[in-house]
Amino acid sequence: MENVLLEMRQIDKVFPGVKALSHVDFTLKAGEIHSLMGENGAGKSTLIKVLTGVYPKNGGTIKLEGAEIDPQTPKQAQECGISTVYQEVNLCSNLTVAENIFIGREPRKHGFIDWKRINLRAQELLKELNIDIDVTKTLDHYSVAIQQMIAIARAVDVSAKILILDEPTSSLDEQETQRLFAIIRKLQKQGMGIIFISHFLEQIYDLCDRVTILRNGELIGAYDVAKLPKVELVAKMIGKDLSAMQDFGKMDDKSVPSDEVFMAAKKIACVGRLAQMDVEIHKGEVMGFAGLLGSGRTETAELLFGVHEITGGEIKVNGKTLRIDDPMAAMQQKIAFCPEDRKQQGIIGDLSVRDNIILAMQAKDGMFRHIPYKEQVKIADDAIKLLQIKVSDREQLIKNLSGGNQQKAIIARWLATNPELLILDEPTRGIDVGTKNEIQKMAVKLAKEKAWRLSLFPVRWMK
Repeated sequence: MENVLLEMRQIDKVFPGVKALSHVDFTLKAGEIHSLMGENGAGKSTLIKVLTGVYPKNGGTIKLEGAEIDPQTPKQAQECGISTVYQEVNLCSNLTVAENIFIGREPRKHGFIDWKRINLRAQELLKELNIDIDVTKTLDHYSVAIQQMIAIARAVDVSAKILILDEPTSSLDEQETQRLFAIIRKLQKQGMGIIFISHFLEQIYDLCDRVTILRNGELIGAYDVAKLPKVELVAKMIGKDLSAMQDFGKMDDKSVPSDEVFMAAKKIACVGRLAQMDVEIHKGEVMGFAGLLGSGRTETAELLFGVHEITGGEIKVNGKTLRIDDPMAAMQQKIAFCPEDRKQQGIIGDLSVRDNIILAMQAKDGMFRHIPYKEQVKIADDAIKLLQIKVSDREQLIKNLSGGNQQKAIIARWLATNPELLILDEPTRGIDVGTKNEIQKMAVKLAKEKAWRLSLFPVRWMK
């Protein structure tokens, strides 16, 4: 094959009780933007982790520019010319931009770190990506979008061959996304091979040349994006015939809100975060809450749940004026909140799926009222069945689940508290179209049939 940069052949990966990859092939050409797609749990992340040395493979071969490689650590993969930028920016907020770009490989002069060279080189790298910022400021001075660009600058400087972008646009608005795409196309013209992982179909068709589809750890096929209709791509991802896709994504029913108001927030404010916001939430209602990055979507949700103290205005729940100044106070009023960042604010990776599901319920009951193990098992098993969470068993560590299944487990955690108000901040961020559809339908069903009354969906669901 002409201009082949990377060849992965017959890749196998086995975890205890689970075969995550079975005889998977993947080919990347030089100067190609290649999408890797599949439902959550299809094996995309596992394949990338095998390529980047996070997981050892159990079978198959990897060739880079015709030479066989077998990276055992991410550092070895970087030395081969393979770099990854993950969905959650894994940089150090307390270090400067320049320090983040060169951390672990600082140039030295006379045995000491050459700070002048580091700052100059960092500035040059970012200017090549059309980013003009002060590289001597700490990372936390800049937006998530800029941090994403900084992570790419680091990856580009480390790697001259393959760049892997894992859900790079999940926290970017439309303008920032197009700016990122311009950078990606520039790198493509320089001959870099780019693996682009995203669940936004429009972006795949806008940016990518080819797509490889995985399902249940197996290769479905590799296709030219221009020759593959969107509906056929989705059908291949979720394993349905085209005839069954006609009504995919359509809501069978809508919620029926009552005239009864559950929560009314008047002129609520928080210094430095939000200024005088009014929100009225009816029982049985699914309310969409949209806006660009920085518009106050998440800040409003956090104030309603007591994450930050309200410095102005008032909140009424069932007609009574209340002071909700911490999450526990919100939980006592049967309010639940699934945060946007499931890695940092949602899951506890080293605990089991069962532990994560019962966590909020245990916190609500208090540390001296331990939930019996038998009851924990029932709660977890019922949630796994209800939300169709794909696990080997309830005791599996949650960090080993796919992103979509982690998201379902967090939703299950809050449903277990029997809330009357369920706030979902970016519930479909970084998950596949099939799971998005399931979560959206679940929200409507809960509002219509159960005691849980509201789902609050920021802008990504509204796109």
